[in-house]
Amino acid sequence: MQAERVRKAAPSEQAVRAAERIYHLWDEALGAKDVDAAVALYADDVILESPLVRHLTGSAEGVVRGRDNLRDFVRLVFERTPPTRRRRRTGFFTDGRTIIWEYPRETPDGDQMDFVEAMDIENGLIRRHRVYWGWFGVKILEEDRYRA
Repeated sequence: MQAERVRKAAPSEQAVRAAERIYHLWDEALGAKDVDAAVALYADDVILESPLVRHLTGSAEGVVRGRDNLRDFVRLVFERTPPTRRRRRTGFFTDGRTIIWEYPRETPDGDQMDFVEAMDIENGLIRRHRVYWGWFGVKILEEDRYRA
């Protein structure tokens, strides 16, 4: 069976700029622990998925729905972020609808929490946000260092 190849048009310059805007503004808000700036990047009906949701909230699923709930969650995350949650990254990938980047574990300054962030962008805002954790980040959760 021959695999089908899907060809997609290159993302528009406007879509790439929107993704780049999110990439930079998200990092600025994270670095400043600015809840309002972070939440302003999201659509009203946002869905965020992360193992950290279950860990910090005790919910049955790792999902936050809606901007108001997201605000409460982001505030909690920013209050409890351990020092190993640094922000070294080297760029992003986008198709104009989704933006993806990695926080690699290994950096020139030592280990940091390892994640891959994937965000679906609609109308210049984050509509869906998924966070995939690497082994070092999971170890931080296992050691309960977000509560310390």
